[in-house]
Amino acid sequence: MTPTLVRQHVAHADPAPRVDLSARARDWSEIQERMLVPLYEAVYDRLGVGPGSRLLDLRCGAGLALLLAASRGAAVTGVDSAFPERLALARARLLPAGPPGAAHARTAPELLDDPPAEPAGGRPYTLLTLFAPDDADGLGELLAAALPLAARGAAVVLAGWGPPERCATSAVLRTAVGLADPLPGARGWRPARRDDLEEAAVRAGLRPDGSGRVACPFGYADLDSAVRGLLSTGLFDAAIAATDARQVDKELTEALHPHRRPDGTVWMPNVFRYLVARVP
Repeated sequence: MTPTLVRQHVAHADPAPRVDLSARARDWSEIQERMLVPLYEAVYDRLGVGPGSRLLDLRCGAGLALLLAASRGAAVTGVDSAFPERLALARARLLPAGPPGAAHARTAPELLDDPPAEPAGGRPYTLLTLFAPDDADGLGELLAAALPLAARGAAVVLAGWGPPERCATSAVLRTAVGLADPLPGARGWRPARRDDLEEAAVRAGLRPDGSGRVACPFGYADLDSAVRGLLSTGLFDAAIAATDARQVDKELTEALHPHRRPDGTVWMPNVFRYLVARVP
């Protein structure tokens, strides 16, 4: 699936001095989340995700990755304790009537605040995913809670940013770091290190079993959509708390100007990396 430019959206709320988490979640769902579709599809293609797959996504967000897996016939469970507003959107998207194309899934999707005590239906998961490029330092606890739910030999996929020199968005995200040091408990951004994913897998007791890189360009219809999409990641929240929303918007807009094209769209080529590991 090829990413497309996001259509212009009307702002959900006027700028506020602090973060509006519901508006951020909607911006994530409507603008930013789809930028990672090439990553999701590449992983699902490589692992042959389909009717026999039982997927547990440990940072499911607004549920787009689950939607794509369910459309392939997989039984899906999503967990997200970090972003309850996104999880609420995932529930609205997947649960009431089921997602389009998900009728082939053997069981109804499950959306949970925390990893379940036991696998859905009592059958171990065959695939665990952590598409969390900005949370490499927080993978350990999630994996520790989820690995007992996976079948022996099940695939575990960890994903993150590629090399900074291959990610145009890295220069923009450095704006957040420059505006304020991360506050205690706040999510921050740092450039990816070469062995981040492998180290996380080994610490969790997993056996690395291959990796890949995927082009995930970030494309926006205009500067406003780009600003709102990037703010929805949460990586600028510490800067907003330390300064104010208007200052962060101004600095972010200026950082995006080099990536603005003559037609007003914003385009940033990026490469994301994923690791496939196995449960021993």
